[in-house]
Amino acid sequence: MALKDYSDEFKADAVALYESTPGATYKGIAADLGISRGTLREWVLRDRKRRGQDPAAPPAGGRRIAASKEAAPATEPDERIRQLEARVAELEASERKLATERDILRKAAKYFAGGDELVSRFQFVHDHRDAFEVKRLCEVLQVNRSSYYKWLSGRQARQARQRADERLAARIREVHAASGGTYGSPRVTAELKEKGLHVNEKRVARVMRMFSLTGVRLRRRVRTTVPDPAAALVPHLFRRNSTAPEPGIKYMGDNTCLPLEKGEFLSLATVLDCFSRKVVGWSIADHMRTDPVADALKMAARTRGGLDGAVFHSDHGAQYGSRAFAGLCGQLEVTRSMGAVGSSADNAACESFHASLKRETLQGARHYGDAATCRRTVFAWLTRYNTRRRHSANGHLSPNEYQRRHHTAKLTLAA
Repeated sequence: MALKDYSDEFKADAVALYESTPGATYKGIAADLGISRGTLREWVLRDRKRRGQDPAAPPAGGRRIAASKEAAPATEPDERIRQLEARVAELEASERKLATERDILRKAAKYFAGGDELVSRFQFVHDHRDAFEVKRLCEVLQVNRSSYYKWLSGRQARQARQRADERLAARIREVHAASGGTYGSPRVTAELKEKGLHVNEKRVARVMRMFSLTGVRLRRRVRTTVPDPAAALVPHLFRRNSTAPEPGIKYMGDNTCLPLEKGEFLSLATVLDCFSRKVVGWSIADHMRTDPVADALKMAARTRGGLDGAVFHSDHGAQYGSRAFAGLCGQLEVTRSMGAVGSSADNAACESFHASLKRETLQGARHYGDAATCRRTVFAWLTRYNTRRRHSANGHLSPNEYQRRHHTAKLTLAA
């Protein structure tokens, strides 16, 4: 059954896959994703409208196919010269436009070295309005001109607030220095109030952040997950049998690291239906905490219309043993199952799935490059895995086709 409640992450990845695929068509990409052509087209047009692009433009990775044969070259020399002159003028205008954009981006690279915030973009436009057109600056920085002018109209009020913040910062520095640099915003606020300056603690904290004033805090060990004290009591219900007679009865899940350049990584969590090996839920994040495995299980619940009474099997990873994940399973009415500690064979099907994913997407490379490329590559493989990739456990049918034939056979027997 197709996913009906698509997440924002799924929509964004689908649009990115279409836009980055050379010669892509709505029909072809939609078939890979297991969605309708119209749905994908609606997402792409909505995203282009949001970015101010031409909705009718071809994908960035491809090129527009001519609707008709190229017009025959002009026979008259004067006409040919006029055509060439027009083309030269067009190229020169395009070159000037690109040169302007390049100059703006070079200046912006230095300007935003400390962080790229929306208000900083407005300030950049204001600071460079004499060197470039405001319209062009807003286009390159992807901000609305109306928003910039609205920001500009409130400049005097912001300057007044800034002066007030600077006066407050001077008072905070006195208190902070007197404490030997140990006071944080709560104690600084209390000290200021005792001196007769009634100020909100949130404002003190904001000004301290703005002027890089921090108190001394003892570092606490960060725990990425909180293990469930009863985690060891979760039974092993699969007994290394990762098959199921029907869809929606047994699920299995695992998470793995996706290597990036510079030694970084992304985390991929997946949920597979044991009947067809279909990926019914997944999540990609830049950390290995509980959120990705929980998001993958939530997606599985949306895909299947609920997981009531199903069994979910995993290894003894800290994410699956956390109280948060146990609570989510309780909410979804899912029975948990865990293999033996330290035994990869008890979750071999998921281990094999992730090994296949990396082998077929990396193709011998050591990493995926940047995070965006990694996300797009893995997203494309996951969706095509369900709709097109043949699986040996399914008699070399794709998971979707295997489930479809099973459903058809049941209807035939019932008739």
